[in-house]
Amino acid sequence: MLRASRVPNKAVFIFIAVGVFLPVDIPNGARAGETPRSPKKSIDIYAENPAYWSYGGKPVLLLGGSAEDNLFQLPDLEAHLDLLRSVGGNYVRNTMSCRDPGDVWPFFRNEEGLYDLDRWNEEFWRRFETFLRLTAERDIVVQIELWATFDYYRENWERNPFNPKNNITYSEEDSELPLEVKNHPSAAGNNFFWSVPAERNQAIVLKYQQRFIDKVLAHSLRYDHILYCMDNETAVTPEWGKYWAHYVQHEAAERGKRVHTTEMWNPWDLSHPQHSATFDHPETYSFVDISQNNHQKGQQHWDNAQKQRLRIAERRRPLTNVKIYGADGGSYGSSRDAVERFWRNGIGGMASARFHRPAEEKRAGLGLGELAQANIRSARMLTDAMDLFTCEPSNELLSERETNEAYCTAHPGREYAVYFPDGGEVMLDVRAVSGSLRIRWLNILKSEWQEPVQGVGGGSLKLTCPGSAPWVVLIQAA
Repeated sequence: MLRASRVPNKAVFIFIAVGVFLPVDIPNGARAGETPRSPKKSIDIYAENPAYWSYGGKPVLLLGGSAEDNLFQLPDLEAHLDLLRSVGGNYVRNTMSCRDPGDVWPFFRNEEGLYDLDRWNEEFWRRFETFLRLTAERDIVVQIELWATFDYYRENWERNPFNPKNNITYSEEDSELPLEVKNHPSAAGNNFFWSVPAERNQAIVLKYQQRFIDKVLAHSLRYDHILYCMDNETAVTPEWGKYWAHYVQHEAAERGKRVHTTEMWNPWDLSHPQHSATFDHPETYSFVDISQNNHQKGQQHWDNAQKQRLRIAERRRPLTNVKIYGADGGSYGSSRDAVERFWRNGIGGMASARFHRPAEEKRAGLGLGELAQANIRSARMLTDAMDLFTCEPSNELLSERETNEAYCTAHPGREYAVYFPDGGEVMLDVRAVSGSLRIRWLNILKSEWQEPVQGVGGGSLKLTCPGSAPWVVLIQAA
């Protein structure tokens, strides 16, 4: 991350032009016809350090975890959001997905079990509106994924209303859509995602895709706490995401506001060419979701993210992590991996960190279980005690450090935070501090500060963890 004084004026100007929306009056939990609310609760890009978001006019680190990704379909939603807020969370993911037991689809279904794409299922939209209202009331920022990729492949496509065999609206011949798709989404085998004018220009399908997005936006654009991601782990042409990002931006502009958009690509390697569509095109994507990097482990996880952070240094934008993988017994790393990824993102200048859902079949993430709660709570305790938004990743200040032993963010001369994944001892360069230091250790798993101790600046400071397990230490000029 860059401090405000280090951000080139040219880069700031360009970024504001394409990524920051103007203040607008949108209700806090508004519904159609209600009085607009104050713009103070808008999610925006922090002008003084565009690597971060601001909310209510103040810089904010987005932290979260939740039981589901399509959170608007969760039965006990209100209690779940209250739990998140109670531990310092302010960030959730919401895929517009309908494939889990108990979910409903957005379209009306007749007695023969066929959907009518010209008629809505009001229960779906009631759930969505309730979700938007409840999150707005709790100042929880929502990252919506408009197209839930996995709903359109394999067994989920068999049940999807957009499948020609499941609706009365169009035929297989008219739509040119397949009746079955047997391959994984990474093969990009469903014509559904090639309908846009720059590709196959399938007007019949595009009409109903637009109708669905229009309905989503009719609800979501009444609120200010929404970020927009086009897809989940997509592997299709960049023209698809570009089309929908510009579509969302246009619809927002028609209502007198601007919104923030991104795309989520499937490759785990952020240097893959597909990721260039977001990294290299701020005119389309005002922030970059790098969640797939959270398949990486240890030092490589940090290094890959830092490389991309430097890649956009001249046009700084928020890098978000709406999915952090890892849970014991799962397919994407251990619970310790998840915790490390969460903290490396926070210390590493990322704009958000959220634990992925704890899916039963794969144990994809920690969700909002007790371990996730402890880490969110501790991360918020740390950021409440320091000015993270004037700091930047500073591992060069550490010496006698082993691989993956410790990670540092700092505003040299003022404050330093060092995260230890599992105990350890390193030397910290504090030559920029001429006087005394106040040193506080935070036990991450217990969310407890230890009593502060004194140190002296002007040289190197030895940092020895009070024990094993994860710790973070805050060093501030007294």
